[in-house]
Amino acid sequence: MVMAVRWLDLEDVSLISGWVPIAACSLLALGLAALALLSWGENHARAGALLTAPSAGVLGTMAGGFAVWILSDVLRVFGVRMDRMALVTVAGGIGIMSLLAVVTVSGRGAARVVSAVLVPLTVVSAAMCVDVVYGEYPTLGSLLGTDPYPRLKSSEMRRATLGIKEWTRMSRLGTLPSMPSSGEVRSVSIPAGISGFAARDAVVYLPPAALSAEPPDLPVMVMLSGQPGSPTRFFAASRIAAIMDSFARRHEGLAPIVVSPDQNGSALHNSLCADTQAYGAAQTYLTRDVIAWIRANLPVSGSARDWLIGGFSQGATCSMQLGPACPRIFGSILAVSSELEPAEGSRDVIIRFFHGSTALYDRHVPLRIIAAASPSTQSLFISAGSQDVDALHDQSILAGAARKAGMRVTVDVIEGSGHDWHTVRAALGPGIAAFCRLTGLSEGIAAEAAHPPHSDPRPGGSAHATIMTEDAS
Repeated sequence: MVMAVRWLDLEDVSLISGWVPIAACSLLALGLAALALLSWGENHARAGALLTAPSAGVLGTMAGGFAVWILSDVLRVFGVRMDRMALVTVAGGIGIMSLLAVVTVSGRGAARVVSAVLVPLTVVSAAMCVDVVYGEYPTLGSLLGTDPYPRLKSSEMRRATLGIKEWTRMSRLGTLPSMPSSGEVRSVSIPAGISGFAARDAVVYLPPAALSAEPPDLPVMVMLSGQPGSPTRFFAASRIAAIMDSFARRHEGLAPIVVSPDQNGSALHNSLCADTQAYGAAQTYLTRDVIAWIRANLPVSGSARDWLIGGFSQGATCSMQLGPACPRIFGSILAVSSELEPAEGSRDVIIRFFHGSTALYDRHVPLRIIAAASPSTQSLFISAGSQDVDALHDQSILAGAARKAGMRVTVDVIEGSGHDWHTVRAALGPGIAAFCRLTGLSEGIAAEAAHPPHSDPRPGGSAHATIMTEDAS
């Protein structure tokens, strides 16, 4: 009975592992097997016509795979190369749809009915397999767009009253204030009083220590989702709250506060994290409105050493723009699958965002910002999946530029993953642990211990990460 009740919780129904994807793919396999048996049972007079179905399936797979490859790798309509496993999945789905179309038109009786029923099941199964590859929608709730996060109450907004050292001393004496056993995730509207930027709600993680009556001044991580995406999507797909709760359980309720503000205003917009005529003053919103709100309402440290900006994909590119440009705000940067420069279509299209000025656009290119910020004392944690060729290339160039500028650089290559949320989840633990060591929140904790072992549900997925830290020379 308890299990049945849990299944009613949309956030407990996983779409990237467990019974749901297995059931969908199994039903499709059984349906195709039944269709083959029914087609075999047709009279021999129609056998020749039915033989065209497998041929249509093969041709559909080849044509679909070629078309997706053109869109992904040649025209780059998705902004990044499509994961090869996802490409194969989509091509296979198109092939099956082609086969089913032939049977639906030329088949008879039960075979025709079964083929028609299998059409939507094929679409669902293929989409679910692609989701397994990317990890974009980990639960049914995240797919349906349900907001599982209650609003942040004014009673939960507190300023710090203690230092971390005082908190640690009280822990040794057994006199810590009462606090919950786990942190809380809340949604909140961060006013855009300076920028006027039309932002969607932000999402905030407060660790147990922040929810006590006497919270200490905690480190803070400003984390940005990719595009398309949202703060809610970032929290759901990255599972960062679970990572933070795991950390807090081992550190007397201490963990960084995480704030994921909206940098785009819409899932269909790419603000470039800049102040543009196209989408508004996103940069001013992130670096002034959001920062001012965090400092005024949450128990956070005032030192740049204890502040990090990071993100995934477009959010990572934003962090590579804003982090080096704001060393007095952010002491650290965590970038997963960053690009070399902000992108939204062709370079000519982007430049129009800046009144046609190439010089204005160039001010937002990370390599130029990093060079201008030299010498830097910031720390950069930069990650990419081993199968994400473009991100690996960009990561190498960005890491080299950061190192040359004086940053302490940690390069993390996640084996067996690509431009997806599996890479994000695997990279977050080591990045968070390293950040916490820098802030003094933890001492000597192994990087990989900051999160549960990475489990990639894809065939051949790996948990191995190659980590290399280098001091600037």
